[in-house]
Amino acid sequence: MFWLGIDIGTGGTRALLLDEEGKVRHGFTAPHEEILMHRPLWAEQRPENWWDAAQAAVRGVLEASGASGDQVAAIGLSGQMHGLTLLDENNAVIRPALIWCDQRSQAQVDHVHEVLGRENVVRWTANPVLTGFTLPKLLWVRDHEPALFARIRRVLLPKDYIRFCLTGEYATEVSDASGTALLDVAHRRWSGEMIEGLKLKASILPRVYESPEITGRVTAAAAADTGLREGTPVVGGGGDQASSAVGNGVVEAGIASDTIGTSGVVFVHLDQPAYDPEGRVHTFCHAVPGKWHVMGVTQGAGLSLQWFRQQLAPEQSYDQLTALAATAPALSQGLYWLPYLMGERTPHIDARARAAWIGLTARHTRADMVRAVLEGVAYSQMDCLALIERMGARVEKVRLSGGGAKSPFWLRMFAAVFQKPVASLETQEGSAYGAGLLAMTGSGRFASVEESCRQAVRETLTVAPAADEAATYAQGYSTYTRLYPALKEIYPRL
Repeated sequence: MFWLGIDIGTGGTRALLLDEEGKVRHGFTAPHEEILMHRPLWAEQRPENWWDAAQAAVRGVLEASGASGDQVAAIGLSGQMHGLTLLDENNAVIRPALIWCDQRSQAQVDHVHEVLGRENVVRWTANPVLTGFTLPKLLWVRDHEPALFARIRRVLLPKDYIRFCLTGEYATEVSDASGTALLDVAHRRWSGEMIEGLKLKASILPRVYESPEITGRVTAAAAADTGLREGTPVVGGGGDQASSAVGNGVVEAGIASDTIGTSGVVFVHLDQPAYDPEGRVHTFCHAVPGKWHVMGVTQGAGLSLQWFRQQLAPEQSYDQLTALAATAPALSQGLYWLPYLMGERTPHIDARARAAWIGLTARHTRADMVRAVLEGVAYSQMDCLALIERMGARVEKVRLSGGGAKSPFWLRMFAAVFQKPVASLETQEGSAYGAGLLAMTGSGRFASVEESCRQAVRETLTVAPAADEAATYAQGYSTYTRLYPALKEIYPRL
């Protein structure tokens, strides 16, 4: 038998088949259309395209493996968080989804805090409202597209739209729902205070499950579309970061994960909910039942290198750019990169922040520029880790996944910046892999999420911080932390 993990990412949908030991046997990715950016800081995608990609990914992985849908015991879902997917009374998509990096809703964020009180919001949801979250996007539609808002019958997150397409069920789970700004994170249920205080209809929200729970079964129509077996159970799954943490084995104290995708996320397990009063990091429910996590987010982590390649070095691969960066000295001859291509979350919570190279001179080379990009991303992730540790979380080791995780150069640089051992993993599939492990747990192959990780997740290379490099990067990080405050008052003028 196999278990299927499906991750609805930003750039594409990834499907993985796992065997009975939790090993990845086959994978297939179907790309998404480009993000729609009609105005600066706007970001939308068509949910129908996610479903097209999900069908292609599932059929692709079954074909590549030679497996049939009858051999899939259960399915787990993961996906980009916060995206606002709206359905009407006929279950038709009302408008393109406002996705996680859309920053248009600052006025709605301010309205929520003004009407309900910021302290109350944090008490009810464990987080202040941010522009990236789902709620202010919904309120933006209410304020700017009232005719469309009036048609809304269901609000779903990206992976939960795929769940609906697979099962016909309106459902979500606690980790993804935590990023809506409508979940009572401490009690793992929708917040009546938030819903009633903003005069929203509770009926538009889906039922909330724990991540390994079975939420529905594949319908006959979806089976025909995907090649899966009708009746195959679909578990709750998780938001991409909670799923990735499961895939990285970050389900117990002491180990953090750092996932570099389009965004960059430092993720730490919590046995009890704890939150930063200023809301600079997010406290959400974990995909582990009865547990929580705290995470800090850099909006433009992997996006920084992607942007550099697309705009300035399209002839080079990411591996070639990394090799080029390795030829430049540490600290890039005094050149710094601020990775604020889409505003920033942790620790600044500033949708108006802008990316920049600081310190550029005629002496600098392309190697310096790309190394500065990688160092800037590492510094931004250090911002997240330092804040989480100040909250009292214990972190002894960091597991790196996503972009660059197999690169000894990246591992060495991150270890020096973090001043902690950094490990890569045997399986670098992250979110889709975690979704598959949740499916294995929900169908009874493993007794718990923790057991699935202990059995299936294995470290490969671990790099300890070199003392001289750590000292150098401590100086660089000290300079980096002074750059945003110096530029903060300029950003609103741009």
